[in-house]
Parts: sequence; structure tokens; C-alpha cells
Amino acid sequence: MTPPPLAGRLDGLLFFPVTAYGPDGALDLDVFRAHVRAGVEAGAGAVFACCGTGEFHALTPEEFRACVAAAVEETAGRVPVVAGTGYGTALAVRYARIAEEAGADGLLAMPPYLVVADQAGLLRHYTALAAATALDVIVYQRDNAVLTPQTAVALARVDGIIGLKDGHGDLDLMQRVVSAVRAEGLDLLYFNGLPTAELTGPAYRGIGVTLYSSAVFCFAPDIALAFHRALDTGDDATVHRLVDGFYRPLVELRAQGRGYAVSLVKAAVRLGGLEVGGVRPPLSDPAPAHVEELARIVARGRGLLGGER
Repeated sequence: MTPPPLAGRLDGLLFFPVTAYGPDGALDLDVFRAHVRAGVEAGAGAVFACCGTGEFHALTPEEFRACVAAAVEETAGRVPVVAGTGYGTALAVRYARIAEEAGADGLLAMPPYLVVADQAGLLRHYTALAAATALDVIVYQRDNAVLTPQTAVALARVDGIIGLKDGHGDLDLMQRVVSAVRAEGLDLLYFNGLPTAELTGPAYRGIGVTLYSSAVFCFAPDIALAFHRALDTGDDATVHRLVDGFYRPLVELRAQGRGYAVSLVKAAVRLGGLEVGGVRPPLSDPAPAHVEELARIVARGRGLLGGER
């Protein structure tokens, strides 16, 4: 039976697993499988494999294929698997086709490597990527790939492009994008893709962006799910309690190190008992004092789930 379109299957918390490495730095598929399996069993709405948190930039094509295939096998159709792709157009197409062969349900198109392209170039890049496979594409807006409302409208007209994930954080721009696409009678899914999206969740929800990626789900799904429920049900007291006592301190710690949006998450997964290894160069693992502070923040977050201060 053919599964429903990806756009209709993306709901709930979006899980971006880390990629596991063994003591020798090589890919550890058994631990990666366990990580994906635990996330799905905890209630993930989708698995985004080999994306930013999964160190797409550090994986060979062979490792990428193995990870995507493992994620597809572990989810067994229960939730969709979306794979990262990126670099220049030729390599992005190559990774997209590998993901399709490995059984992925969709693609997250990360910004092109290095160059700062104009809007026409970005449109050509994403259009070519969408045409390369039968997989639906979500465009990841951040850094050197920030779209104007006009370009977003043009992308919404491209067959196969179904969504825009915003890691740029300009709410004024996102409101104009949402408005422009809506005014043309077109549809896109929108995602809050900032590094700790829960912190800005209420603000994004105010402009109609309800889907978001949760790095916290990787290491504390209980906290992430509690926050998601509170946000969905209008439980402002819980939202504020978790923002003030957990998410804001976590973001302030994340700001203390380069690459901590990835390496701090991986450290937290290790604190939870799953030995996923460190990050690959050029990223560095967090300082020991920061890992100790991370442990305190996570413990405090769990304490807040019961309403404690």
C-alpha cells in the first residue's frame, strides 16, 4: 500500500536523532538504531535522519546511506523518515537519490555549501533538487539561504516542494512569507527550525507556525512532550515554567560554545546512558564544566514536570 503524502504525515514532535560513533570514531549503527527506536517509541511524529543534529556535514555518502536505511528499518513505516541533503546542486541531488534508494519519505534541503547565492540561484537550486527524485522536499532557510516572500511563493509552485523550515528567526519576514503564499492560494508547511525551537514556540505559533524540530526530544523526550502538550492546549503556566526553568538556561548554556547546537545535544544523549560518541571535527565536544551544568539543567527540567520550582 502506498503511504499518504508526506505533508499529511508530519505532525507532533519532529525528532532529529544524533549520529552515533564508536570509540574509534567509526559509525555505530547498532547504537544509532537504538536511538531512533527509542525516539519513535517515546512518541516522535517523524524522524529527520542525517540532518543538522545528525552531523550531515561529517558523513560520507556510504555512511549517509547506511544511517538513512537504518532509520527506515527501525521506524518500519510507523512515522515518516526525512533525510538531509545539501552542498552544491550536483551533490545535493546525489544525496537525495541515495536517500530515495534507502527508503526515505522526504528530504530536508539544507543551505548550499559556502556560496551566498541570489534569489534566482536559490530557486534554480531547489527546483533542480525537487525534480531529481520523487521525494517531497522541505527547504531549510538559514545562514546563506534566506528567502524573500516572492521566492517562497515561487517555491510553493514547484512540484515536490512542500515546506519551509525557518532557522533564520526573523518573525517579520516569516509573517510576510506566510501571508504572500496564502494570498496566492498556495500551500506550504512551515516549521520553526531554530536550534532550541521551544524557546520561540509561542511566538511562532502566533503567526501560524505550529510545527517545530525539537533537539531536546533527543535526550529528554519527557520534557519535550510535556512542553508540546502545554503549548498545544494553551497551558501557559507549564509553558512559562519550562521556558523559565529549563529552556532559557539551556539556550544560555548553548550560547557559550561554538557548535553547541549539536555537541551539547550529543553530550546530553550520553548523559542519558546511550553512548553515541562525541562529535566529529571540525566540531568539538563541550567543556566538562558545561556538561556538568547541562546535567543540572536537565535534572531541573524534570523536576519542573511535576510543577515544582
